[in-house]
Amino acid sequence: VDLVESGGGLVQAGGSLRLSCTGTGNMAGLDTFAWYRQAPGQERELVARVTTQGDRTYADVVKGRFTITPDFPRQSATLEMSSLKAEDTAAYYCYARVNFPMERGYWGQGTQVTVSS
Repeated sequence: VDLVESGGGLVQAGGSLRLSCTGTGNMAGLDTFAWYRQAPGQERELVARVTTQGDRTYADVVKGRFTITPDFPRQSATLEMSSLKAEDTAAYYCYARVNFPMERGYWGQGTQVTVSS
């Protein structure tokens, strides 16, 4: 299984970007998609998460600005980001979890988002 991300880039503050993540291979039991980010010198942090039950979680700093949308049958998810700020600059990583036959998590390779102020 691989997670392929796309959509990162350079954008001015106040602008928008859309990140996409698609899983290849058999992801039977897929039940969670999430986006994390990591800025230089900082720990990786959760940005947004969605489950097959419809539960969504957002980091406080992105609430109201970012939206995670899954398409579990297509093994994909997007992260719509608006009103971007310089502090949103980071490498963004897609994460997916499957729960069958055992719980296992997968990571994408990361895509860079740079917001200029």
